[in-house]
Amino acid sequence: MPSRSAGVIRQDWEPVVLHKSKPKSQDLRDPKAVNQAIRSGAEVQTLKKSTAGANKKAAGPVVSARKLDEAAEPAALDKVSVEVRQAIQKARLEKKMSQAELAKQINELPKVVQEYENGKAVPNQAILAKMERALGVKLRGKIGK
Repeated sequence: MPSRSAGVIRQDWEPVVLHKSKPKSQDLRDPKAVNQAIRSGAEVQTLKKSTAGANKKAAGPVVSARKLDEAAEPAALDKVSVEVRQAIQKARLEKKMSQAELAKQINELPKVVQEYENGKAVPNQAILAKMERALGVKLRGKIGK
């Protein structure tokens, strides 16, 4: 059997205080908690959000991205002129080349040659120089003057 010490047995009881934790903001927004607070007569704070329940954005000056771009840069880039388009087509046809053959000779895609002849391309001096060498005509600078 275990032996007990001969000393006096004392118990040292200290009071324990339990504190309620603050309610969390999520619990305060809970509809049940709000209804209970209203029923008990407690003060309930309500806030109306600016666009609550509306399918609208907040009113303010609306500036489109296009307008911002146009303010900073010119709206449209220069395209290939009519004279250059006609000079490319005329020289290519005189050499009896297709657009694909010309593109292969200048090491570009056929789509590039097609865009230059249709006037949809933005002029690139390097490509125009390749076309000048392949076709033997002047495409840069003043044409036909």
